[in-house]
Amino acid sequence: MKTLLSITLAIGMILNTFAQDKKEKDINAIKSMCGCFEVTFNFAETFQFSKDSLYQPSKTKIDKALEWAQLIVDEKDKVSIQHLLQVGNPSEPHIVKHWRQDWLYENTVFYMYNANNQWKFQNKPKKEVNGQWTQKVFQVDDSPRYEGSATWVHIDGKSFWENTTDAPLPRREYTKRSDYNLTVRGNRHEITKKGWIHDQDNDKVIREEGKDDVLLAKEKGYNTYVKVPDSQCEAAANWWKEHQDKWALVRNKWQEVYARNKDLSLATKVDNKPLYKHLFSEDYKQQNDIAKVIESFVKK
Repeated sequence: MKTLLSITLAIGMILNTFAQDKKEKDINAIKSMCGCFEVTFNFAETFQFSKDSLYQPSKTKIDKALEWAQLIVDEKDKVSIQHLLQVGNPSEPHIVKHWRQDWLYENTVFYMYNANNQWKFQNKPKKEVNGQWTQKVFQVDDSPRYEGSATWVHIDGKSFWENTTDAPLPRREYTKRSDYNLTVRGNRHEITKKGWIHDQDNDKVIREEGKDDVLLAKEKGYNTYVKVPDSQCEAAANWWKEHQDKWALVRNKWQEVYARNKDLSLATKVDNKPLYKHLFSEDYKQQNDIAKVIESFVKK
């Protein structure tokens, strides 16, 4: 009996050590997405399924930029990375607060997008997310965008994470298209020797309540992040140091909203302006003002 108990304990210790080593590899992969990168954004519509003979596909889009990815939370079960675009004249660059990605280990709380600026609250069983990391992606104003859970894979010299989830239209689309209202995003984050790749296979979908989803078109996205010296993103890093306190207040307010653990519906505009235009203004620096304007977008 003692021998069996000793073997069981030994196996448990080995498995626990393996799990800890695996988790450390996961965290290192996630944190390797921090730093200064030359980014190339590539998107092309590949297949069309519209029955409209006059259907016009989206134009192929290729853009380049410098992007600073700032580590803002580094905890045992959470890593948060704030992205900042650095564009324009290199001697006097313009800084644009970009998206944010939070990575949560074995997270069970989700806000899943359901079209038309609505997110469905879900609480998943622990067993469904065992060993997984949730990537939560946020808009430039730190409002929700999309999220999904999957396992980081480290094999044959590769480290990657793959997930498919529903998401709002990207800015490059919703400013030009109104013939669909949902993107089903197939996301692959792969770490490379030069940086990382965001590989996407996206569906453009029409979703209406009480009806089956309609696939309008498919899209390929292939964004490459090539690591360059951090000194090239010094302007963006300095911008964040100056503005990080304000955006911490914004994140804290949103966290209060998410902690309500119920479905979320957001207005697209208040006083004829989207939320990011309010928050990007110098008028919003104090906690009460920030909380008030965010709350004004949350539909009761």
